[in-house]
Amino acid sequence: MTAPTSPTAPDRLLSVLAAFDHAHPALSLTDISRRAGLSLTTAHRLVGALTRWGALERDASGVYHVGLRLWEVAALAPRGLALRQVAWPYLEDLYEATHENVQLAVRDGDEVVYIEWLAARSSVGVHIRVGARWPLHATGVGLALLAHGAPESQEAYRTGPLASFTPHTITDPERLRRVLAEVRRTGAAVSDRQVTDNALSVAAPVHGGDGTVTAAVSVVVPYAGAQVPTLVPAVRLAARGISRALGWRPEIPLAGEDVRPRGC
Repeated sequence: MTAPTSPTAPDRLLSVLAAFDHAHPALSLTDISRRAGLSLTTAHRLVGALTRWGALERDASGVYHVGLRLWEVAALAPRGLALRQVAWPYLEDLYEATHENVQLAVRDGDEVVYIEWLAARSSVGVHIRVGARWPLHATGVGLALLAHGAPESQEAYRTGPLASFTPHTITDPERLRRVLAEVRRTGAAVSDRQVTDNALSVAAPVHGGDGTVTAAVSVVVPYAGAQVPTLVPAVRLAARGISRALGWRPEIPLAGEDVRPRGC
């Protein structure tokens, strides 16, 4: 029997950063110690080092927040700020066409991570913000990304636990298999009231320069009165535009697609 290994110094350092999330954006030293599973002495030493470097910032009340230096480093991620900058004009076009929530997301393991979000005051409420994570099977963007993943990845995901959020969430592996096949056939994913019972999302995959699916774009609308046949072409067009801007050259343009470079 292999003895459990002790956490390394990098493990402990990362556990301090992992203590922060959207539900806990501000933490005291005691909170960090508890959430990271570290002694107060170790937490104090690591937090001090991270604060001096700029990864954490301490306010006047002694509470710690994620620091600007960490944001500067994170902005270098190719699937983060760079992708957002390329996608922005097309996300704006989709927003202007729908005046509903528009989202851009990437895959991280078995989750989808939202890296951009546009919304109007009157659009349907969603549990989404930049940096939020959701299981792949429960969202439109997640379904679009999962459907274009490696077959073995899809199989492993299907046979794993499928979290449920509403009575409409896909929790049956065979149903998920059929949904993913339909996504690949149509080039679009429809997530019907899977996270909340009043919203529907339509998503499409974004291809990188080598043709692989690197992201997904979606629009989220109220379930009541949702015009899916109208939304699908608009979302696919936005995804196609982002893909072309990333260097992808599809062999067959979408019907009605303007294949001229933007600005012409």
